[in-house]
Amino acid sequence: MLEELSIKNFAIIDELTIPFDTGLTVLTGETGAGKSIIIDAIGLLIGGRGSVEYVRHGRERAEIEGLFDVSSSVAVRQKLMGIGIEVEENMIVLRRHITDKGKSVCRINGKLVTLAILREVGHALVDIHGQHEHQDLMQPDKHLPILDRFAGEELQEALSDYKKRYQSFAKLMTDLQKYKENDQEATSRLDFIRFQLEEIEQARLTPGEDEELEKEKHILVHSQKLFKELSHAYESLYGEGRTLDWAGQAMAHTEEAAFIDEDVQNLTETIHSAYYMLEEATFLLRDKVESLSFNEGRLQEVEERLDEIKKLKRKYGQTVIEILEFAADMEEEMESLIHKDETIAQLESQLESVVLDLQADAATLTDLRRQAGEKLASAVEMELKDLYMNKAVMKVEVTAINQGTTFAAEQKSYVFNENGQDKVEFQLSANAGEPLKPLSKVASGGEISRIMLALKAILSDFQNVTSLIFDEVDTGVSGRVAQAIAEKIYKVAKGSQVLCISHLPQVAAMADQHLYIEKKEKGERVLTNVTMLKDDKRTDEIARMISGVEVTDLTKENAKELLEMAVKIKSN
Repeated sequence: MLEELSIKNFAIIDELTIPFDTGLTVLTGETGAGKSIIIDAIGLLIGGRGSVEYVRHGRERAEIEGLFDVSSSVAVRQKLMGIGIEVEENMIVLRRHITDKGKSVCRINGKLVTLAILREVGHALVDIHGQHEHQDLMQPDKHLPILDRFAGEELQEALSDYKKRYQSFAKLMTDLQKYKENDQEATSRLDFIRFQLEEIEQARLTPGEDEELEKEKHILVHSQKLFKELSHAYESLYGEGRTLDWAGQAMAHTEEAAFIDEDVQNLTETIHSAYYMLEEATFLLRDKVESLSFNEGRLQEVEERLDEIKKLKRKYGQTVIEILEFAADMEEEMESLIHKDETIAQLESQLESVVLDLQADAATLTDLRRQAGEKLASAVEMELKDLYMNKAVMKVEVTAINQGTTFAAEQKSYVFNENGQDKVEFQLSANAGEPLKPLSKVASGGEISRIMLALKAILSDFQNVTSLIFDEVDTGVSGRVAQAIAEKIYKVAKGSQVLCISHLPQVAAMADQHLYIEKKEKGERVLTNVTMLKDDKRTDEIARMISGVEVTDLTKENAKELLEMAVKIKSN
């Protein structure tokens, strides 16, 4: 759960630190006070898209920091351990900065991470439900992932197996399509491959040749300096009064000393060893100097050969080994093109085998989705009864897709996509006697809010997130429906932390914590302020939400009644 949120220089927020608790926390306040800005900050903290517009005017950067308790989230702890981030006392800190130049910096427990990692971890911690998800519910292509999430681990495992097989199928289909191109294209391709192979073969490359040539070129280019330095080294070692001569004298003196003090014997042996090693190195230096010669013709040969290899690298690979590997691949493709008909027959045979297995996997997915669809529809209907849609009937329709990758075999045509062969669409009859129709064509704004809340209440057990955020999900409802929605949100909060922005007094009355968001002017700047409301202050705010304009004694009494009723509902 989110324990604490710190926001600095974000939009109209100068600096805020907000503690949170378990249960239901409701954020209320006038329109434009900054309620949604707080949710935007959380969204940014868990990997949302950043923008320089978020940085408060006149500041260099916006800073957001969140402290999370992950004691109930094994998946998050394992994910963090996998990327080398330690979790101490089951607490983690997410931090994100956005500069006025658009640069974004993300950290988890002080360690720099990519935005992708922050998003992966953040979305496992927090699920934000806003108005855009209402729109998602109206789009049938968004229904399949909702159903799959509800279906649970059995379907996820089956889907994972299917996707692995689908990747093999898609590759075989691509290869088959390539070989089924018209003869003119195949012939052109074959001629081009032959040209490439001939160019590589004429070069007669050997593995590591380029590295050896570069080494030889370096020596040839610096041969004069090499001769000079080695000659100086040899002269420094060999000759009368040179290093080797003095080492010989030192050896003789220590031998004499060893006759007097036997403890010097070990030192004498060390000097003996050093002398003979130095003598050997001197002779090797002499041989090396005598073998050196500057061959301008050889340098030219090496440079020409390197230029030839460089031209091939620009076309076929970064190293000689890569060029040779490229040639091997081209030879394999050339053989396939020469024996194209045989290759096509082989690919089709492989595909027929893969398609049968893929079809079986897809059929398993379809069966699991239909079973899950019946359960989801039944669960949604039960939830909707609590939200005064007593006569609502829902159906999760699972039908076959008609667009995707198609393969025909044995007078049958198979269509697949990366998720199987299924198209999912939610259908609804909101009132008794009405036929089932696509959700997008029959649901009003208030009904969509209730359906989405019903889905969230059901799916919250499958999401494994530590915090759930509702941003004005109660749009378009009032009266007894508003009370039902308040109770439903509170029910969801019993199992997890819920933060909710609301304009409904019924929802505010059910809160375990009530935060009031307001704008204040300080100097010539507008600031957002957050206050934890209790007792009379909370009653006054709920009264304001009831009246909309002026708080009267009557609206205060109504507010007190709402709060008292909320206490009774919670106790039950």
